[in-house]
Amino acid sequence: MAYPPISTLPPAPSRSSPDTFADLSDAFVAALGPFQTETNAAGTYIDGIGTQVDADAITAAAAAVSAANDATAAANSAASAGGVLWVSGTSYAVGYVVYSPITFTNYRCIQATSGTTDPSLDETNWVSTGGGGGGGLTEQTATTTATTETAIATYVAADYTAMELTVVADSAGERTITKLLVVHNGTTASATQYGEVSTATVLSTYDVDISGSNVRLLATPASATSTEFTTKENLFEPLA
Repeated sequence: MAYPPISTLPPAPSRSSPDTFADLSDAFVAALGPFQTETNAAGTYIDGIGTQVDADAITAAAAAVSAANDATAAANSAASAGGVLWVSGTSYAVGYVVYSPITFTNYRCIQATSGTTDPSLDETNWVSTGGGGGGGLTEQTATTTATTETAIATYVAADYTAMELTVVADSAGERTITKLLVVHNGTTASATQYGEVSTATVLSTYDVDISGSNVRLLATPASATSTEFTTKENLFEPLA
């Protein structure tokens, strides 16, 4: 609804102009009735706008509280799933889990970084854990060009007590896939390998160890030809 206008009153009479006083008085008095009506209409309009503003303010305040509660709940959920809030410029080691302040989703560091790009926007250094909580299927990749034992995946020992790993090795057009179950007690890591299938010969053997604060998946390629490893993982966190 458009603002209702208030008409301008005619010139007011003045005793200094006795010749026009009567005519101006009549016109001025006649205009007071419509002026009152228009003024009341404007007041009603302004009062209605004020009421709507108050209602909008209450709605906005409630929405802000709801959004804050949702963000807090999402942050608490992400934190309870093993992540801590990502902080720009902080140094993170491979395997460290954080949650994004943008998406409130957990991400695990796949390459040591102290970058300033949010994990949800940085696929080079971070990968989504699918929500954590003992089961998000994620992956790590590595490439080797030697037959020496090499760490192809790393996990923070304090964050994960066990892992179910599926490893695919690709080299010179050949491929091997295998599964490993890994468990550790903080000082020793053990693994069992099963379900291996190859297109030709087995491309690598595997082992696990604990190095510093990390559990490592180790691969010993059968050939010095470039071998690419992709490790899909199901991660299990400590009981609360």
